[in-house]
Amino acid sequence: MEKIRVAIVDDSPFQVSIISDLLTENGFEVVGSAGSLEEVKSVISEVNPDLVTMDMTIPGTDGLECTRAIHNINSDIKVVIVSSMMDDEIIRKAKKARVSGYIQKPVDAEELTLLINRIMADEELFLELQGYYSKVFEESISDVFNKLTKTVPTFQDEKACNTEQSSRGISIVMGIIGKYSGRMILDMSHDTANKLAENLLRKAPKNTEEVLNVMGEMANMTAGNACSMLNKRNKLYGFRVAPPTIFHGESINISKGEIEVNFCAVALTQFGEVGLSVGFNRGDEVWMSNI
Repeated sequence: MEKIRVAIVDDSPFQVSIISDLLTENGFEVVGSAGSLEEVKSVISEVNPDLVTMDMTIPGTDGLECTRAIHNINSDIKVVIVSSMMDDEIIRKAKKARVSGYIQKPVDAEELTLLINRIMADEELFLELQGYYSKVFEESISDVFNKLTKTVPTFQDEKACNTEQSSRGISIVMGIIGKYSGRMILDMSHDTANKLAENLLRKAPKNTEEVLNVMGEMANMTAGNACSMLNKRNKLYGFRVAPPTIFHGESINISKGEIEVNFCAVALTQFGEVGLSVGFNRGDEVWMSNI
């Protein structure tokens, strides 16, 4: 793999030296530096880096104007803000300027290295994920059932799918964010959910709300454990889960969603069928201000 070529924009020779040494020691190729808007235009036009680290405070301008100048030269160049300043307003403006990431000084070597590698990860990383994520989520469901109920489900109807589906009655949606966005859905009947909740609570659930809370936590554990396993395989994913959203009632449809790759299966449990749907989308990764 070719080294990622990085240019440094900072008006402080001290900071340029620190960041340059850090990048070089971690396998990146530093191809130039600039300390003003005119130098930015000149250096970027000359060396055409893959990525630029950008200070926010530049004499006569700022990091965002320099970022726009870089993208006017080559819109594919990634920019990471490396600055002592960080607040919500600056972050909002940075996102609008198509900045790819933002970390604070003093720079942590591992933080910056991981952020750059995550930003620059290419098609190969997505294909890697596509090759094994389905088995990881099945393994996570099996592990959660085994630990909580001392039973192990089997799987059938395993297939690629990305069509609208009819819910069995309860659908728990877990959003996944990180390098790629995704979602996991566990779908089951009210009867299956009641049996599961009774087993886990060791008593009959008080009401529907209690059943839904238990199923939401079970989905949260399943998705969280699966994302942890994926992150252990490759820390560039940086996956984490959002709180569950639960839909229940009659005639509920599970929408197709804007998912490029999607896997479906049915987990056959002692409590009834549990449908699994999980997928990821290349798209624009979630903008991360830190690791």
